[in-house]
Amino acid sequence: MEILGLVFVGTASAQHDKMAEFCREVLGMTIAHDAGVTGDLFELPDDSRFAVVEEWEPGVAGRTIGFLVRDVGAAAAELRAAGVATDAVQENDRQRYVHFTAPDGRLYELVEEKGGA
Repeated sequence: MEILGLVFVGTASAQHDKMAEFCREVLGMTIAHDAGVTGDLFELPDDSRFAVVEEWEPGVAGRTIGFLVRDVGAAAAELRAAGVATDAVQENDRQRYVHFTAPDGRLYELVEEKGGA
């Protein structure tokens, strides 16, 4: 597998609304609108994305980082062959992606741009 870059970071927080406002008003981030994305999504100048969503479970905040790959299906198969569980490949208007938990116990994603990497 070849990682081509970082394309996505997401944060899940009980302070979702305050965090989204901070991103808009203090950090000056630009709101992005990709169908199939929940929460508040921001587009950064390098074309990467930052998402702010509600906690996944009460009291459990978390983060996910998206690594760019050419073919998310093939990359997910490599993870599974290495004994790493993944969820099903999902997609939004712009990307196909799959989540996995790394040995550090944290959530990560492999992301394929639909227009090609």
